Amino acid sequence: MIVLKDILYKVTLEKVVGNTATAIRELHFDSRKIGLDDVFVAIKGTISDGHEYIKKAVDQGAIAIICEVLPEQMVNGVTYVEVADSQQALAIMAANYYENPSEEIMLIGATGTNGKTTITTLLYNLFLGLGYTCGLLSTVKVMIGAKEYKATHTTPDSLTINKYLRAMVDAGIEYCFMEVSSHGIAQKRTEALRFDGGIFTNLSHDHLDYHKDFAEYRNVKKQFFDDLPKNAFSLVNIDDKNGAFMLQNTNSKKYTYALKSIADYKAHVLENHFGGLLLKIESHELWVKLIGNFNAYNVLAIYASAKLLDVDTIELLQQLSTLESVSGRFQYTVSREQKITAIVDYAHTPDALKNVLETINAIRTGNEELITVVGCGGDRDATKRPKMGNIASQLSTKVIFTSDNPRTENPDTIIEEIESGVSPENFKKMLSITDRKQAIKTACQMAMENDIILIAGKGHETYQEINGERFDFDDFKIVTNLLTNLKK
Repeated sequence: MIVLKDILYKVTLEKVVGNTATAIRELHFDSRKIGLDDVFVAIKGTISDGHEYIKKAVDQGAIAIICEVLPEQMVNGVTYVEVADSQQALAIMAANYYENPSEEIMLIGATGTNGKTTITTLLYNLFLGLGYTCGLLSTVKVMIGAKEYKATHTTPDSLTINKYLRAMVDAGIEYCFMEVSSHGIAQKRTEALRFDGGIFTNLSHDHLDYHKDFAEYRNVKKQFFDDLPKNAFSLVNIDDKNGAFMLQNTNSKKYTYALKSIADYKAHVLENHFGGLLLKIESHELWVKLIGNFNAYNVLAIYASAKLLDVDTIELLQQLSTLESVSGRFQYTVSREQKITAIVDYAHTPDALKNVLETINAIRTGNEELITVVGCGGDRDATKRPKMGNIASQLSTKVIFTSDNPRTENPDTIIEEIESGVSPENFKKMLSITDRKQAIKTACQMAMENDIILIAGKGHETYQEINGERFDFDDFKIVTNLLTNLKK
């Protein structure tokens, strides 16, 4: 039997009306899921306010209400608890409800603008290869051992996180690798979790539709490291100017990694090809199947994390050499006849797009055309659109601007905003095709032997979101099919 007062442990209570010794069944913040003897946590969201659904929750059988503002009318037999912050209360209550599973597993979080998915997924694959039982909480998927679940957010809500962690603990999982987004930190989803390590990748222009400005975005990321316990480690990319900032107030053990700066863990790129990278990490030469300098940083972060988790160096190097790229992260195919290389990447920020294009340009001989297909998502940070247009047109031979996930916005308007960043000297490179499949098809038709096509922005996503509906759409499948059937 679960008692209300037990899951309220460590929650800062403003006022209580009713009995906290009452037995409860389940905990929800979605009023539609409330049943008899459940607890409803009213959260003020960006779209709706959960306080408006308190009466509905009570009518459906809620035995307790957790809220920031007590309702004017209260029902006898229902316990009302006023808290200062409902999101924080939910995180603490969720951890208590599932008996604090993060304290029974080695939980490693990765945060930053780019690289989170690659690092967490490859750490999961690495540790599996080393014989450990592992879990994964990422943008692409959730893994409990070998069992896969569909991911809906980069960082799920606190109830879902703790539910998955409890399932991992019950399944005997030793390590969980988790993406930690700025939204997740800001909305207190990770508040009551005990992390054993935190990794900072980099910070660049993203999510400024949600955060007021870059400083707030940076400070939210820093909060993750500020909250790490003394026995945890913080591992930061010191080549990023924000790396040192992340370490300023943390009580955790501090470590750095870099390609350029003096650091605890250092690597050099010796060779960079479409087949992979030859790296020198500390005193070891290592060939990996990942491509580009940005992946050199990811590999180094993985190496350093594994070393901090006491993995044997020789075993670690052997496993690193077997790792494959993550779905939608510099995922490429080469057409059999024309030898056209098509690359699909999630690059949806100016910095990520620049990294991918610079990587391709560093590898190609210069005799090939580089055709980029790119768009920007709707209902998201609009200020990055002209920057994306400028970078794509500067660093590509030809560029096709197209629709991404327009959501509720007009895709043509988004494309116009992307085009506004293109310099006059690059106008001749530019083409705009709203229909994304047609844009990819056009790129395939334009490409000649040995040319390179980059399709950026959606990566692993298998849908396109238009006016609240999701339609099947997989960049990699589409371009592979088009190149297979290409006739010239």
